[in-house]
Amino acid sequence: MKLYVVGIGPGGVEDMTLRAREVLSRCTVVAGYGPYLALISELLSGKRLLQTGMRSEERRCRMAIEAALSGEEVAVVSSGDAGVYGMAGLVLELCREYAPLAVEIVPGVTAALSGAALLGAPLTSDFAVISLSDLLTPWETIERRLRAAATGDFSIALYNPGSHQRRDHLRRACGILLETLPEDRICGVARAVGREGQEVRLLTLKELSELEVDMQMTVFIGSSATVRIQDRMVTPRGYLRISGT
Repeated sequence: MKLYVVGIGPGGVEDMTLRAREVLSRCTVVAGYGPYLALISELLSGKRLLQTGMRSEERRCRMAIEAALSGEEVAVVSSGDAGVYGMAGLVLELCREYAPLAVEIVPGVTAALSGAALLGAPLTSDFAVISLSDLLTPWETIERRLRAAATGDFSIALYNPGSHQRRDHLRRACGILLETLPEDRICGVARAVGREGQEVRLLTLKELSELEVDMQMTVFIGSSATVRIQDRMVTPRGYLRISGT
């Protein structure tokens, strides 16, 4: 008996890993959030789908575990990477309540990496990833992490910058970052990566604080080393300095 937790990448099938596609081809049952299943619908023909909405993650994972324990080949899918704000941790937590079940985590390309690739190379050096969703993390903790990342001069990738219920979270986050960082710090946004409506934009931290955002966006704030090179956002690793060129 085995349960797979599969990261499907940022959008379409072309951005999935070969291993993720191979695992899904073998599974007879696939569990996931409806919009994410729709992204890979061409791979799901003939499979039984365990589909639940937002905030029903625990029920979805329990259904998948029970299907796997009954002898089915089951995959729980997450967008991006299943271990980065995904279902991997929840599945492993829940499995403690059930009979022994082998769980295999299949990695995928998370939004920080796919969005960064579109913008250039903003994460080439040390970086921090922070979610602005306070559904599971208190806002006070998010504030503390933002201040620590800014003080540490990390490049920063922000997940879940806004939604209908959290329209001002990015503005509040930018206000915290502006306590330490200059207004002209180079930033970027990547929206709907690998999906219809994909777009990227470079802007300053001041401009970012006034931007309308949604859940399809990933936001990038550069470090003090980040530069703009031909409409690309680049954080040099330091190779040219070492080579003397």
